[in-house]
Amino acid sequence: MNSKFLSDRINNLTTSQTLAMAAKARELKAQGIDVISLSLGEPDFNAPEFIKEAAIQAIKDNYSKYPPVDGYLELREAISKKFKRDNNLTYAPNQIVVSTGAKQSLYNVAHVMINPGEEVVIPAPYWVSYAEIVKMAGGIPVEVPTSIESDFKITPDQLEQAITPKTKMIWFCSPCNPSGSVYSKEEFEALAKVLDKYPNIFILSDEIYEHINFTGSHCSIGTIGNLIERTITVNGIAKAFAMTGYRIGYIGAPEFIAKACTKMQGQVTSGANSIAQRATITAVEADPSVLKDMVSAFKKRRDLVVGLLNEIPGVKINVPEGAFYVFPDVSSFFGKTLHGVKINNADDLSMYLLEKANVATVTGEAFGNPNCIRMSYATSEDQLKEAFRRIKEALK
Repeated sequence: MNSKFLSDRINNLTTSQTLAMAAKARELKAQGIDVISLSLGEPDFNAPEFIKEAAIQAIKDNYSKYPPVDGYLELREAISKKFKRDNNLTYAPNQIVVSTGAKQSLYNVAHVMINPGEEVVIPAPYWVSYAEIVKMAGGIPVEVPTSIESDFKITPDQLEQAITPKTKMIWFCSPCNPSGSVYSKEEFEALAKVLDKYPNIFILSDEIYEHINFTGSHCSIGTIGNLIERTITVNGIAKAFAMTGYRIGYIGAPEFIAKACTKMQGQVTSGANSIAQRATITAVEADPSVLKDMVSAFKKRRDLVVGLLNEIPGVKINVPEGAFYVFPDVSSFFGKTLHGVKINNADDLSMYLLEKANVATVTGEAFGNPNCIRMSYATSEDQLKEAFRRIKEALK
C-alpha cells in the first residue's frame, strides 16, 4: 500500500533504530550467520524466581479481569513506599499511574503536558524515543549537545542557554541510556539553581536504570529543593528486575498530571496487564539488595568492555557509571576506508561492523550524538570478548 494513504504523523515518524538493528541482526541469524547483538538494552538475566512465583499465584488467584486504569491500589501503594524508601520522594498512591512499560508512561506525559509548538529541552545523547515522542505530541525537541569530554552531561550554562519563552519541559535520564552517565546530587543542585528561575518549566526524570548504578548512590532530581512540585518521575521494573516482557512502567507526579495521564490512558490501553501488575507488587516491595549480584556482574562487564575498547586505536571511551551501555566516540574513523568500505559517519560504521564483524551496534545518530555508537554489554563475558575481538579486527 502506498504511503500516501498514511497519515503525515506516521510518515514523519522515525523508526526506532535500536529495534531496527535488532531486527537486522535476527534476519542474519536466521540465515545461519553468527551475529553477536550488542544493540538491545535488555538484561540477559531471567526474572527472579520469587517474582515468577508471584505471577503464577496471580493466575491461580484469578486476576483475569480488567484492572483499574491507573493500576491496582495495592501496587500504587507499594510504589509509593518504594519511592520513599529508595528515592526519598513523596508521591501518594493517587499521584501514581501504572502503564504498559515506561515508554507508555513517557508518551502519556508528553501528550498531557505539551501543546503544539512548545519546546522540550533534551540533553543529548538521549534515548532514541524521546525526541519522537515529543514530536508526536506536537512539541519541539531542543537538543543540548554534550561530548565524551564532559562525560555526556549538560552544564547549568548550557541549560540556561537552551531555555526560551516556549520551553515547557526538560527531560533528564540518569543513569543515562545510551551514555551510562550518572548525575550526582551536586550536579543536579547546580542545574536546579537555573530551574528555580523558571517555575513554569516541568521536569521529567527517567530513572529506569536507578538500580544499575556503580557510584554507590542514586539521586532523584525531585529531591532537590521544591522541584518535587513540578517533577514527573518515570520508572519501571524492566531493567533492574530483568522483566522487560512484563511491560510495566509507572510515574509519580503532581496529582493533576497523574489524573490527566489516567484520563488519556483510559482512551488508549486502559489498565496494564493484570498478572504483570501483581508480580510487580512483589518486585517493588523487595529490598534492592536482591539485585546486588546482577549489578556486580554488570560492573564487571563494564570494566571488561572499557578495557577492550581502550585497546582499539582510534576509539575514545569514558567510564560509564551506570546502566549497561558504552558509548564510544568513533569519529576518528570517519572519512577513512576500512577493508574497501568508505566510512562517512556513525551510520556507516555501525552497518560496517554488522556486515564485516557480524556484531550489531546502534548508530549514535539515533541518540542525538553523530560521533558515537552505542553498545550494550547485557550479554555474557565470553560473547563480549568475542564481539570486541571481531570489532578490533574489523577496525584495523
